[in-house]
Amino acid sequence: MEQLRASFAGLGFKNVKTYVQSGNVVFEAKSEPAAKVCEKIERRILGDFGFSVPVLLKTSKELGEIVKRNPFLNDAAIDRSRLHVTFLSGVPPKTALELLQPLAFPSEQLCVIGQEIYLYCPDGYGKSKLSNVAIEKRLAVRATTRNWATTNALLAMAQ
Repeated sequence: MEQLRASFAGLGFKNVKTYVQSGNVVFEAKSEPAAKVCEKIERRILGDFGFSVPVLLKTSKELGEIVKRNPFLNDAAIDRSRLHVTFLSGVPPKTALELLQPLAFPSEQLCVIGQEIYLYCPDGYGKSKLSNVAIEKRLAVRATTRNWATTNALLAMAQ
């Protein structure tokens, strides 16, 4: 993760921090369009590490809104350790829920709000058919999923 932090610092970003070995990076940047920042990061990672990865970027304000919007937080029966957020690279089709629902096990719940999918996987995300690859195929957008603890840790770091 030290090399990843150095790569981000080399792009001129300030206060670069990483979260565990997850590839999540929190940093401060000049005000630029998110797409431009993502492209710079993707090029840098390819140059520094030799592989291509999609980069999704959220501001601290956006991440705070994502956390607040989680529709499952009001349900006391929900085990928060089984909550996840799938971040999408773009706005999904209006039929996203209908496209994804057939993949969900009966015990799973999902909700699409904006460019995020909130998942409740009581039997564990690893067993779910709602993987990033499946979501990407169904919705034609890039996807990356984080558990609820990681999402909240990243928000705390960003604030």
